[in-house]
Amino acid sequence: MTNKPNSTTLSRRSFLRTGAIGGSAAAATVLAAPAAMAQAPIVMKMQTSWSASDIWMDFAREYVERVEAMSGGRLKIDLLPAGAVVASFQVMDAVNDGIIDAAHTVPVYWYGKSKAASFFGTGPVFGGSATTMQAWFYQGGGAELYRELTQDVLGLNVVGMMGMPMPAQPFGWFKEEINTVADLKGFKYRTVGLAADLLQQMGMSVAQLPGGEIVPAMERGVIDAFEFNNPSSDRRFGAQDVAKNYYLSSYHQASESFEFLFNKDFLEDLPEDLQAILKHAVEASSTSNTALAMREYSKDLSELQADDGVAVHRTSKEILAGQLEAWDTLIADLETDEFNARVMASQRAWTEKVAYYELMNAPDLGLAYEHYFPGKLKL
Repeated sequence: MTNKPNSTTLSRRSFLRTGAIGGSAAAATVLAAPAAMAQAPIVMKMQTSWSASDIWMDFAREYVERVEAMSGGRLKIDLLPAGAVVASFQVMDAVNDGIIDAAHTVPVYWYGKSKAASFFGTGPVFGGSATTMQAWFYQGGGAELYRELTQDVLGLNVVGMMGMPMPAQPFGWFKEEINTVADLKGFKYRTVGLAADLLQQMGMSVAQLPGGEIVPAMERGVIDAFEFNNPSSDRRFGAQDVAKNYYLSSYHQASESFEFLFNKDFLEDLPEDLQAILKHAVEASSTSNTALAMREYSKDLSELQADDGVAVHRTSKEILAGQLEAWDTLIADLETDEFNARVMASQRAWTEKVAYYELMNAPDLGLAYEHYFPGKLKL
């Protein structure tokens, strides 16, 4: 069921067009008003799912900077951290209801509405990267399937777009070394979305928690291992203080992108050029976010090792193979739903074609790295 904006929200949005922008019904009023009033910027309230100190807030700020610059100040964004209006996992509802105009988040955070949310970031890994799957979203039919899920199936009053494709997420943080599938049995582990189903299949018990709750949960013994996303976010919230073994490389969330959500009424009430700016700034910030991520993620990984005494490992091939086998079981269950089956069929067809090109064309970068920096990689 679609939740429609209330009359207060509609009046405010109507003003965006007829008052601040200069619709015909209010033309005389605007002409009579002082120039500064006539040119007052439209303010878009945007909340993220991240704490104020997370590097992902820096990513969101890069988006804000680009929107405000490209709009010449006609559009301002009031950027808020998680909890400022609603909790991390509630931003989809808040955008749908018009409580906020936009959000910077990830699809898996509204997984509670439909498991299919995970297909748009944390679904099965058929051999493609996050870049492969972002390309599927924009060029392979993914955007229309996303629109069908959000607007037709769930009846949500939102428009969503995918931003920066994330590097594959580490398997995460453990107090002791883990090398085999048997080693995972019994762990109380934090992850989100279909990854929760996947790792339960491998013998873990799973809690789905937002980033800000992870370290306190470790300290209280609610969980004893976890993943979040990347070395910078992990280090900023203190992962290194509660565990010392950090495992990179995993198939549990290997193809995720950031999600930009907009209230559909708010977006469509804007002039076409401002709508275009909001859309294309997603693409622009994707490039700038990637550059910032490469700089900061690599720096923080080095500092976790050198300054914080963290042992960095690559997840064993046995565990990776076990993850793929668990995906096989999970996929068979998911395919019983018609929509899920259509999404995965689309992703399989895209990945078979596109990742074949990517993998066949890619030189062995590990070989080159080992040539110039011998002994650093432990593969």
